Amino acid sequence: MYAAERAVNTADLNWRVMAQVSLGEVLACGDARAYSAINSKRVDLLIVSRSGDPIAAIEYQGHGHYQGTAAARDAVKKEALRKAGVRYIEVTPDGGTEEMVRVISRIAQVERLKPVP
Repeated sequence: MYAAERAVNTADLNWRVMAQVSLGEVLACGDARAYSAINSKRVDLLIVSRSGDPIAAIEYQGHGHYQGTAAARDAVKKEALRKAGVRYIEVTPDGGTEEMVRVISRIAQVERLKPVP
């Protein structure tokens, strides 16, 4: 979380990093069954814009992560986020946080190019 916060602060876009966010709180869906599939899912970290819109979800995949139904749960999260236009960043113990920081920096560069509403 601290590495993500530092990257967000470096981007200087007034974004926030939130921990353990329920997807049902930030994603909307008109299909009740689809909403039910995401409502109880959480992301480890969520970067939100200054207006509260989700920018990127960050998931830490520890060594013991891929046990049981983890892959299926991750697939549901990834698809819901993709459909909502929210980027998905995976952090692994082997990769560390360096790649996550680079991805956040690239996202910030793209966001700076967007016209301000």
